[in-house]
Amino acid sequence: MAKVIGIDLGTSNSAAAVMMGGKPTIIPAAEGQTAGGKAFPSVVAFSKEGELLVGEPARRQAVTNPDNTIIAAKRKMGSDFTFKIQDKEYKPQQISSFILQKIKKDAEAFVGESVEKAVITVPAYFDDNQRQATKDAGTIAGLDVVRIINEPTAASLAFGLDKAKEDMKILVFDFGGGTLDVTIMEMGGGVFEVMSTSGDTQLGGTDMDKVLIDYIVDEFKKKEGVDLSQDTTAMTRIREAAEKAKIELSTVMETDVNLPFIAHDPSAGAKNLELRLTRSKLDELIGPIVDRCKPSIQKALEDAKLANSDINKIVMIGGPTRIPLVKKFVSEVIGKEVESGVDPMEAVAMGA
Repeated sequence: MAKVIGIDLGTSNSAAAVMMGGKPTIIPAAEGQTAGGKAFPSVVAFSKEGELLVGEPARRQAVTNPDNTIIAAKRKMGSDFTFKIQDKEYKPQQISSFILQKIKKDAEAFVGESVEKAVITVPAYFDDNQRQATKDAGTIAGLDVVRIINEPTAASLAFGLDKAKEDMKILVFDFGGGTLDVTIMEMGGGVFEVMSTSGDTQLGGTDMDKVLIDYIVDEFKKKEGVDLSQDTTAMTRIREAAEKAKIELSTVMETDVNLPFIAHDPSAGAKNLELRLTRSKLDELIGPIVDRCKPSIQKALEDAKLANSDINKIVMIGGPTRIPLVKKFVSEVIGKEVESGVDPMEAVAMGA
C-alpha cells in the first residue's frame, strides 16, 4: 500500500507528515531541523551558477543573493504573476512545485519507498483558482493530490476535535511567519464547516524578528557607536540570533545574544556584540504586534455573528503561538484557555 503524505504548504515554512505505525509522524528534512524546528523553509533560490536550491540551503543564502531568491510564493498562488529570475520566468505554482518536490524526495528517503500521493492544505479563504494552482503545483512535482483541505480543519483534526461527541464552535488562530489567519468553524457529527475567516496577510513572526533585530542594532549603536544595519554579513548573523533568542524566550526568562567579532574598528580592533534579553523586554517589543491581531479576531466573531462566549475551543497554530504572550493575549480576548498538546508548528501537517 503506497503511502500518502500530508503537506502543510506554508507561506514561510512548510511541513509534512506520514502515517507510520498507525499515527502521523513528521517527516524531517534531509538537512535536519533548523533552530525552532522548521523542517522546510518555503524558499526557492538559484545560485549564481544557476543551480536550484530549495528549503534550508535557499534560506541560508537569501541575504547574500536576494535577487535570485523567492520567498512567500504562496501569496501569489492563483494569480498571473510571474517571477523573473536569470532571464527565465516562473509561475507561482512552479515555484511551489519545487518545494513540494523537495518534500517528496525527503519523504521517500524517510519512509524508504516511493511516495506518489499527497493531501495538501490551503488557507480557508483560498478561492477555486488558488486551490487549483496548489493542486497543479502538486502535479508538476509528480504527486497525485488526492485532496486539498483547509488548514484550520487539518489543525482541528490534529487536536482530535472531530472525536468529540457534541457539536462545537472552534476558533482557529493561525499565526505563521508571514500571515495571520483567524477562522471560526462549526463542527457537527465530525464534519467541519467554515463560518467566517479573517486575518492580516502582512502580519507574522517575521515582524517580531524585525523589531527584535532593530532593538539589537540600536543597543549596539548606543554602546559601540557602530551602525551594523548596512553590513549584510553582520545582519545575517543578527537575524539568526534574534530568531533564536525569540524562540528561546518562550521557554526561559532570559537569554544572551553573543556574537563575537561582529564589527571591526581600525583603531580599536574587533568589536563583539553581547546583549542580555529578558522575556519582559521581548514582550514589550512585540506587544504592539500582538495587539494588531485583535481586529482579526473581532472581525471573525462579527462575521460569524457570535459572541466570545459562544466559542467552545481555541486552537492555536503557527510558530509564534508558542510565545506565552501570544497565548495569553488570545485566551484573554476570548475569555477561555487555549487547547494544548500538539506542537503548533506541526499540527496542520499532522492533521493532513
